Amino acid sequence: MTDLALASVTRLAQLIREGEISSLEVTRTALERIKRTEAELQAWETLASEDAIAQARSADAEVASGSVLGPLHGVPVGIKDIISTQGIRTSMGSPIYADNIPTQDAAVVARLKGAGAIVLGKTVTTQFATSDPPRTPNPWNPACTPGGSSTGSAVAVASGHVPMALGTQTGGSVNRPATYNGVTGFKPTYGLVSRRGVYPLSWTLDTVGWMARTVLDAAVLLDVLRGHDPADPSTVRSDQGRSSAASLSDPAEPPRLGIVSGDIEMATSTEMQAHMFEVIELLRQGGQWVELFDLPISYLYSRDANNVFQAVEMAEVHRANFAERPDDFAPKARAKIEIGQLVPATAYAQAHRLRRQFRRDMDESMASLDALIMPGAIGPAPSDLTTTGDPAFYAPWTTAGLPTISIPTGLSRSGMPIGVQLIGRGHDDLRLLHAARWVEEQVAYQPVLPPMAEPSRS
Repeated sequence: MTDLALASVTRLAQLIREGEISSLEVTRTALERIKRTEAELQAWETLASEDAIAQARSADAEVASGSVLGPLHGVPVGIKDIISTQGIRTSMGSPIYADNIPTQDAAVVARLKGAGAIVLGKTVTTQFATSDPPRTPNPWNPACTPGGSSTGSAVAVASGHVPMALGTQTGGSVNRPATYNGVTGFKPTYGLVSRRGVYPLSWTLDTVGWMARTVLDAAVLLDVLRGHDPADPSTVRSDQGRSSAASLSDPAEPPRLGIVSGDIEMATSTEMQAHMFEVIELLRQGGQWVELFDLPISYLYSRDANNVFQAVEMAEVHRANFAERPDDFAPKARAKIEIGQLVPATAYAQAHRLRRQFRRDMDESMASLDALIMPGAIGPAPSDLTTTGDPAFYAPWTTAGLPTISIPTGLSRSGMPIGVQLIGRGHDDLRLLHAARWVEEQVAYQPVLPPMAEPSRS
């Protein structure tokens, strides 16, 4: 019998299509697990249990009649609480929107439903998807940060509540919590997925991403979610040809990888450096020589540019609410807005110029490579509950709009998840997914449930 708590999206969808298991059973099992663990994990802001059960029954009826909506038919999903869901409260983690019930789904939610997914509810976000830690603990060790801002989505997937969940990334808000919680986290190229119906933090950076069990799951979700949206002018019109998921079943050739060196290598903990060496050795045994990759000089300014974009654009997004209700903003969110109000226009314009230069430099310097590989984080999730973690390993790629994927590859000496991150060229997401799938297969890490999610605790 498949362990539903650790089953992948693709496996569950297959079982449901073939009638081996019902969507109702999968959904009820998920809700029961949440009920047993939610008092401690607090991964969910709002559950839509009755609606999810009704959706599951409808999905099973469609299977029985020979009709399947799409590759996610009958599979439950969590939605970060800054992404609008029709009829389900969407609070942005703020008292200002505590009673906000959208009348329309965000574009990504509509696409998920169109592919047959069952919306289980809304996962906890940091307030307005910025830096103030939420109430959700790390299920591997509550003394350590779970990361953010897509905190609840990462914890829900890691804890076996759902096999997939949507998040967003403006600095490192998908890749970082994915690494800290031991799940796969994918952020596509900026502009590949619509943000219509997603509450903005920084409109020039915000990217919808997702957490799942495997690289193949990430590819399936990309197929479902990508595409031009006339209502989101940031989305691109071009598509990427054949299905990302289908192409990953082709025989995999070892990718051409560059390991990021320099400042990132020096910032990594001793334990993480040793783990990276072990991973690289496995890749070499699989037939790949990993070469060193020196970051371009423009990398040095990329994080500063990210900080400028976030502060200025957040100040503009929240101008009216901040003027009327400043005390309802959490301390770090308030500080970022106040900084953004003071940034001169010349600094904002310079940040745009630096970002364009960095993107060009990265695409050119990666021309002979399929992807870059680097540690998934400085080290395991830090034991500091005042932070969601350092964004330094993620913000540069988000600034440049490059696709990134985090893959769990093991546990630290303290029993915390550790992993690697791969970076691709802009609009070359499929090539990145191919490289990530190959790395995943060579490492062959078998995930387990974190201690706080184990049934024995309930």
